[in-house]
Formats: sequence, C-alpha cells, structure tokens
Amino acid sequence: MSTITSTPLWAPLYGASFGEAFSRFWKKYATFSGRASRSEYWYWALANGLVLLVLFGATLALGLPTSTVDPATGTSTPGVIAVIGLVLIGAWTLATVIPGLALTVRRLHDINFSGWMWFLNLIPSIGSLIIFIFTVLPSDPRGARFDQPTA
Repeated sequence: MSTITSTPLWAPLYGASFGEAFSRFWKKYATFSGRASRSEYWYWALANGLVLLVLFGATLALGLPTSTVDPATGTSTPGVIAVIGLVLIGAWTLATVIPGLALTVRRLHDINFSGWMWFLNLIPSIGSLIIFIFTVLPSDPRGARFDQPTA
C-alpha cells in the first residue's frame, strides 16, 4: 500500500502539471507570501494566454461580421457579439489581475528576490523584460525565507 503525499498549498509545487498550476493559481488568489515554482508560473502563463487567444479570436471572428459601418461618416459600430466578447475579455482580465500579480510576487520569492521587484515593470521598455528574465531563472533555496508554513 502506498501513501500519496501532496505538497501543501503554502509550499511551491515543483514539477506542477498544467492542471495543478491552474488550480493552485485560483486557490492562492491573493496570496502574496510564499513561493511559486517555474512550472506553476509558466503553466499559468500558458493557460492565461490560451484563454485570451480564444476570447480575442472569437470576438474577432464572430464580432466583425455583426459590426456596421456608416457610409456617410465612415465610423463603425461594433455588433452585439463584439461587445459581449469585449466584456468577457475585460471580466477575465479583472478576475486575473490580482492573482497574477500575487503569482509573480511568489515567483520572485522563489528566486530569492523581494516581491517589490515587481515594480520594475513600471520602467518603460526594459522593466517587463527584466521581470521576464527573473521568472525564467531557476529556484534558489534561499527563497525559503519567504515561506510561511501553515498546519
């Protein structure tokens, strides 16, 4: 008989699967403490990208044919489907902005950087590139200082 040990939610899950990363993202919605493994971070980035790709693609494919153009002024009016698609894109973005920020902070903790490093994103042109490079770096065991184990 074998016992299955699962990684506690407060600890990083190294080698997380796509489904595990997606699930942990929502379970740790606004958790800025602790760490997140590369697999947790990048599988979520993949899931988020796929959802946005589908939403944008459907909005364009289904919304453009229902849009109208006023021949006199040349202005276009989006159709109902395009508006619904844009509302869904906005809702998804609003629903994922806080947990996405929290995940990035936890990823920075895993490489032993302060979560405040996220603010490098505010530097025009280069800030996002720096954060991208940080999120690709391997884990640093010293990042365990950011863990807050719970029973």
